[in-house]
Formats: sequence, C-alpha cells, structure tokens
Amino acid sequence: MAQLPQLPLQGIRVLDVSQVMAGPFACMMLADLGADVIKVEPPEGDQTRSSMGFKMKGPDSMGFLNLNRNKRSVTLDLKSDEGREMFYKLAKTADVIVENYRPGVVQRLRIDYESIKAINPKIVYASISGFGQSGPWASRPGFDLMAQAMSGVMSVTGYKGGKPVKAGVPVADIGCALFAVYGVLSAYIGAQRSGEGQHIDASLFDSIMAFSIWDMSDYWGTGVPPTPLGTSNKMSAPYQAVKARDGYFVMGATNQKLWTRLCEVLDRRDLIDHADYASVALRLKNREAMIEVLEQEFGKRDSAEWVEVLLAAGIPSGPILSYPEAFGSEHARHRNMCMEIEHPNEGTVKNIGFPVKLLGTPPTVRRHPPLLGEHNDEIFAEINGGAS
Repeated sequence: MAQLPQLPLQGIRVLDVSQVMAGPFACMMLADLGADVIKVEPPEGDQTRSSMGFKMKGPDSMGFLNLNRNKRSVTLDLKSDEGREMFYKLAKTADVIVENYRPGVVQRLRIDYESIKAINPKIVYASISGFGQSGPWASRPGFDLMAQAMSGVMSVTGYKGGKPVKAGVPVADIGCALFAVYGVLSAYIGAQRSGEGQHIDASLFDSIMAFSIWDMSDYWGTGVPPTPLGTSNKMSAPYQAVKARDGYFVMGATNQKLWTRLCEVLDRRDLIDHADYASVALRLKNREAMIEVLEQEFGKRDSAEWVEVLLAAGIPSGPILSYPEAFGSEHARHRNMCMEIEHPNEGTVKNIGFPVKLLGTPPTVRRHPPLLGEHNDEIFAEINGGAS
C-alpha cells in the first residue's frame, strides 16, 4: 500500500484548552491537517459533551463529536497545583496553546501567556473571547448571539420592520475560529524565524465586524446606516430569493449582460432599457417594484423549472434546500461533506466533511473524537518520559 504523504502540520503540538465552539473548531482544523492536538479538559469534561438535549449511545453529544475529531483528551484540574504542574510539562512540549476562558481567568490559574512564555519562549498562545483581552467590554461573557447583536450584524439581518433576527448559523463563532487559525499559523511561521512566539487576541466581536465590508463601505460612503434587506444585496439587483409558482428560489442577474439575458428569457425585452431598470443603480433604487414585475413572470412556472432555464442561459440560480436536502445532494456526496467515523461508543458517527480539500496532502480522520480522559496514561507517560 502506498504511504500517505505527510500532512502539512505534522509535528506541531497544540494544546486545546477551550470549550464549546470557537476554540474547539479552530483546533480541529489544525488537527485535520496533521497537528497533534491534545484537548486539555477539566475533570468534568468540555461542557459541550453533554449539550444539545438529546441522547446518543454514549455520554457525548453529536455537537461534541463534530468539533473534536483527530484530538487526544487529557483531564487536568488546572485549579490544583498538581494539575498546573502537569500543564506546565505539557506546555514545554507544545508549539501552540488555544484557550477561551473569560479574560483574567488564565492569569488567576497562572497558565496565561506570560507564565507559559517564561518556560517556552517559542509558544504561540491564542486567546479566544467574546470581546477581546482589552477594552470596556472585555470582561463581559461573550457568545455568538451577543457578538451578532453588538457588532451591528443583527441590524442588517432579516427584513426591514421585522423582529431582530440572527444568522441561522454561528457566524461569529466559526468566523473567529478561522481568524484564530490564520493568526496561529502566521505566528508559528514567524516564530520559526525569530525564535519567539507571541500572544494572539482573537474575539468573536472583532471577527464578525470584519464581515461587514459592504455594509460599512455603504455607510461610510453615504452616511446612511444600513438596514435589513432580506435575501437581497446592496451591491446589485436582482440578486435575491424570488417567488415562482410553487415557492421560492434564488437567482442573480448582477450585471448588465445578465440583466439583458434575464429579460430575454422572461420575454420581457421591454425591461432592458426601461427608465426605472436600465442600470444597476436604477435597479437598486427601484428594487421592490422591479421584483414585483419579475415575480409576475416567475409565477408562471415552478421553481425547479426556472432554475434549469436560468442556468441554461448562464444566469446564476439555485434552489433553496433544507439541510437534509443539501447534505443528501449528489454534489455534497461527491464532495464528501458527510463522513462516517468509527467510534468506540457510537459504532459509527456522522461528521461534517473537510471544508477545504488539499489535493497534495488531503486531510484525514486519524482519530475518533476522544472519550473524556481517554489518553491520560498515554500523554502522562510521554511528558514524564521526556517525549515531545
């Protein structure tokens, strides 16, 4: 059997001192690409192990099982002298530490960046929090919902005049995880040259604000605060969900060429140079009236037929799928976006597939999501024996 190529992060050791989502997701991304990620858990375990309100065969939730593959688990009571000393031994062997305690906690536990730097100057130490390590809101508890609300994102989500709506997926958590990975890898590369690591301050608040490019560009350019636009877009129109005879689908005629094609497909050539719709600026200004006109035409056929017709004309379009439909689609199956992992309690457990495909060194599932403290003996033997 041909030997698999070495994964790009093989040989890098990461201590995952985090719980719930942002930190564990960031560390799983590193683990998927070969890093030796040791999940350092309190004796009672990551609180996500018992979340979600429905039972699996074993004690761990499906959420935990989707955030912690390719890791080893060790339990340490970091409030005790013995647990702290064991953590210091681990930290001496590590390249990266990721923690997501509320600011100030790691200082009280004496496992903060300065404490670890004193014993391992090359350590890359990432702190993930709701609002950052400094600033008036730093001490506040921070979750995805608060970050979406306080960053401005909820102010542009949903429909104008409706109740506040958050994004359907945890964009602040996942966004922060990915920015943290970007910071970790950048700092690690720098440490190989300088011999010194550094402290990374990653927050849900900063991360989700970085997504506001179009909204803030619009505000800074016009002075008008952005408002919710539903499924539409402030840069071009039509670009949104539209109603067909049997329900909604999405489409986008985002430039003049596509607008002309759309009008021709609808047999409404009179709209191409219409005084209200002849340019992108006019279509944005008169979006609501324009969509009413278009939906009169879209209402003559079912959504699936329109998607087929528009794609054939080169106009971006697609159905609105439920998660089961999306993951069950032929394309998602081809992209292996649902994997099955062998697990000692569950037999096999489903995991969301790798989001990025490295074609030369493909990510692999090397370890099942760990049982609580599963690797205590193994890891303690390594550090007590001087292995790294």
